[in-house]
Amino acid sequence: MIRVVVSGAAGRMGQTVCDAVDAAGDMELVAKADPALGVELAEALGEADVAVDFSTPDTALANVRACLEAGVHAVVGTTGFDLDALREVAERSEANCFVAPNFAIGAVLLMEAAQSIARHMPECEIVELHHEGKLDAPSGTAKRTAELIRAAGGNVHEPIHSVRLPGLVAHQEVVFGGEGQTLSVRHDSIDRSSFMPGVLLAVRRVGELADRCTVGLEKLL
Repeated sequence: MIRVVVSGAAGRMGQTVCDAVDAAGDMELVAKADPALGVELAEALGEADVAVDFSTPDTALANVRACLEAGVHAVVGTTGFDLDALREVAERSEANCFVAPNFAIGAVLLMEAAQSIARHMPECEIVELHHEGKLDAPSGTAKRTAELIRAAGGNVHEPIHSVRLPGLVAHQEVVFGGEGQTLSVRHDSIDRSSFMPGVLLAVRRVGELADRCTVGLEKLL
């Protein structure tokens, strides 16, 4: 049984993670940490094997540092913080850290498809759309997509376009343009449950990863 604490448990993603962990037969939710609940993460780590962080960009790095210093593996879905600083913390730890800008399987497949397309139609633009409460822009998913496209030889036009509106959850479209043609690939998360298979996969796998800090759900698929 994997003992899990959820950081950011009062948020919409945190609540969804708590429900998913509760429903998983091989996991036990041992604590819900969130300032809004009056429970600090450091107080909740004692019984945990893995911590899942869906907090805020300004607290995520400190949260993960607390987890790793306590010997608790960390699965991080928060975006918008300094990933290089996180890698430095992880390298000094005996626990592992897994970070994914997006835990939806379809979003990962979009990134894979975009890399293949970029080799043949390199010119592209990225549009990402999220709910009005998302704090960082562009999204971590869009930044990761741009990084992968550029590594494949593509030219991502700046700026990445960010939309924040009520009614949205998480959506991304990459539009490629070539002579006399365009090609678009799009992924839509219409419910936060779309992220849960990826989150649970990461919780199950984080402890066996060879690297102290692993980025990208594609590394687990």
